Amino acid sequence: MSSAWLLPEHIADVLPAEARRIEELRRQWLDLARGYGFELVMPPMLEYLDSLLSGTGRELDLRTFKLVDQLSGRTLGLRADTTPQVARIDAHLLNRSGVTRLCYCGPVLHTRPAGLHMTREPLQFGAEIFGHAGLEADLEVHELALDGLKAIGARELTIDMGDARIVRSVLAGVPLDAAALTEVVAALTAKDASAVQSLTRNCPTEAREGLLTLMDLYGGGEVLEHARQRLPARPPIGRALDDLAWLSGHLQQSNPDVRIGFDLADMSGYAYYSGVRFAIYGAGSTNALVRGGRYDEVGAVFGRNRPAVGCSLDLKGLTAVTPPAGPRAAVRAPWGEDAGLRAAVRRLRAEGETVVCILPGHEQETQEFECDRELVAAGGQWALRAL
Repeated sequence: MSSAWLLPEHIADVLPAEARRIEELRRQWLDLARGYGFELVMPPMLEYLDSLLSGTGRELDLRTFKLVDQLSGRTLGLRADTTPQVARIDAHLLNRSGVTRLCYCGPVLHTRPAGLHMTREPLQFGAEIFGHAGLEADLEVHELALDGLKAIGARELTIDMGDARIVRSVLAGVPLDAAALTEVVAALTAKDASAVQSLTRNCPTEAREGLLTLMDLYGGGEVLEHARQRLPARPPIGRALDDLAWLSGHLQQSNPDVRIGFDLADMSGYAYYSGVRFAIYGAGSTNALVRGGRYDEVGAVFGRNRPAVGCSLDLKGLTAVTPPAGPRAAVRAPWGEDAGLRAAVRRLRAEGETVVCILPGHEQETQEFECDRELVAAGGQWALRAL
């Protein structure tokens, strides 16, 4: 028998202790982004579907909830990703000529969970840099992501890097329609050699062998040299490998405790990324904690095709890999009408203290707060006493 209060699958209430931790994470990431010079924007939760999905590909379309607007009769979408909205803001509302750094934090909705034990209602934080095509912007985004994860206590970080240009160059000139290309990319990412062979049986030998070679190109820094030796000698591939080497060198220098790996066959978000892409994992995480990369075409559909690079993460998912938050220290105070008592409570709260006034009949209830002091009357004054 189903309950009237049962929530949909992969949708859950967030209870006090976890909600407090998520809110603390939100503030930490937004403060970190501000320290890097990012400006906060707040796009709407829903938009007309044709605007929301412009240029994002079939994958995001399938992940987007759709409904009809009763005012206009047009189809609306509940955002499944905020990056296209931020690109629209950069292109149409701000329209700046120089570099623009924007960040955001808000819920997104997915028709299906993105991974095992993941919610369909992530709280997405993201940071995007528009207007700079150089690797300096890529490095800034990588370092922002790593700094944020370290600041919240994530351990044993591994950054996995790849580049969309490599697969695109291997497949250059190969006649594959969109559906077939999607299948090839999925097989590559899953490292399913038999599927890749079957799907590319009518492709030129060089392309087919190049794709099969890619599935062996994962591991440490040696992967880049192996790729130079074994992949077709095409300029885009050479530039991609040079970029990966430059970025990984700088990251290793500033983050010697982070393991850097490469997986040149992992094409997650193939239709989205235009250059270097990355994913960061931590101890105890089966899913990526942060994903990001370069997506220079994201603003093209809005009439302003300028360079863009960024990253995003689900703050709810981060609670599983950060140290558990203990009860928050607080002051216990009696409830009363005494003017001095009420003034003392107001003063403590103004100083940043949490003061829990015990309502009559509920003297033992303090919820998730650890009251280590109490407000007591002494000599005609109200003062703090350790518990």
